[in-house]
Amino acid sequence: MSEARPPFPPFSLETAQQKVQAAEDAWNTRDPQRVALAYTPDSAWRNRDLFITGREEIIDFLTRKWERELDYALRKSLWGFRENRIAVRFQYEWHDDGGQWWRSYGNELWEFDERGLMRRREASINDVAIGEADRRIHGPRPEDEHGIDIPLQ
Repeated sequence: MSEARPPFPPFSLETAQQKVQAAEDAWNTRDPQRVALAYTPDSAWRNRDLFITGREEIIDFLTRKWERELDYALRKSLWGFRENRIAVRFQYEWHDDGGQWWRSYGNELWEFDERGLMRRREASINDVAIGEADRRIHGPRPEDEHGIDIPLQ
């Protein structure tokens, strides 16, 4: 079976935006096995203070993440792109098992192989406690909102 995840590099504005939306859609499924298939088998990650290598570690990490980050909902925005690299900024909201809501802000740097699989991901993330009334991300993005930038605050 040939693994491929179009669109393929080098990216144009349109294909970079498609890649970002596809990543957002996949992560919003909260399905670690599905998400992991977008990465090379030996993909290297830095996520906050963790270093992760390979799909099995990605699956383990995402399983633990979504057991802890309840009702997770994500938005990503294209920040820049060049050849086989894309930079994104993102925000996601979730609550812990005590009911405290959080908005997590971050930036990611992505590098892709020729099959459109991500071989490197570097993520810097900060969490801000919010009240439930301050939430603005409620589930996956409706299709008519694809491509709309996320506000800073």
